[in-house]
Amino acid sequence: MTTRTTILSLPVEEYVHPGNRACTGCGLGIAYRIGLKALGPDTIVIVPPSCLTVLQGLFPVATTKLPSLNTTFACTAAAATGVLEALKAQGKDHVNVVAWAGDGGTADIGIQSLSGASERGDDFLFMCYDNEGYMNTGVQRSGTTPQGAITSNTPFKGKLQQKKDVAAIMTAHGIDYVATASAAYPLDLHDKVKKAISLKGVKYIHIHTPCPPGWGFDARYTVRVGELAVKTGYWDLYEVEKGVFRLTGASAKTLKAGTRKPVEEYLKSQVRFRVMSPEQAADVQARVDAKWSTYSGGAG
Repeated sequence: MTTRTTILSLPVEEYVHPGNRACTGCGLGIAYRIGLKALGPDTIVIVPPSCLTVLQGLFPVATTKLPSLNTTFACTAAAATGVLEALKAQGKDHVNVVAWAGDGGTADIGIQSLSGASERGDDFLFMCYDNEGYMNTGVQRSGTTPQGAITSNTPFKGKLQQKKDVAAIMTAHGIDYVATASAAYPLDLHDKVKKAISLKGVKYIHIHTPCPPGWGFDARYTVRVGELAVKTGYWDLYEVEKGVFRLTGASAKTLKAGTRKPVEEYLKSQVRFRVMSPEQAADVQARVDAKWSTYSGGAG
């Protein structure tokens, strides 16, 4: 059985300098710090335009202590493939090549290069930090913005369309490892990153990253909001390893104990859902209930 990381066994080494330009309470800041601990020093990070480029800062000042390549939105996965091939030519097969992109650079603009790399079987890890909108450019809706959420270009009734399920899209590619994670559960994320880099081919991890200014909640409640998403079943922690699905961490415990909270608690924690009607909230609950009804026996 794989040993799970605890707060005491988490690596001490930091790969992000303590000062950065992220917003107060940024969920990405948590996920990035923990993810880099799992990846270790032999890592090259590929980053498209996003909140992460803001967090990292621009040359010659950088928050990340590891080599990092900034790319255009559409070519993140293609750039990762190029870096991978350059390392192979130098005989450096021990270096982790990791793409870190937001939901816009993954679900929307960058999905074609990610899909192509997955079909080819290129050996790198792609991580999407999902703050559910184009937050860096003014909180516009993205493909992963939830239905009913207010953004700067869906200001009155909220987004009309359903959230795009990118993890399911990646699972359909038949790659060996797909997982979801949350910035509110960093140890679960750490273990999934460690597992991913132990496997070959494209690996994909989709991270729920609460965003205080974009979602409309007090910055001190980032972890609380992320936990509510998981405890209500709105966001599930799971992994699909070589085609086998299993819930992990807090989601597995929730299924086993039958302690799922009402989704309304999560929706009411954020200003972005303030225009949702009781009927719309009930529909969200019904969809979550239907999803969880398929999980019987799916806990790891």
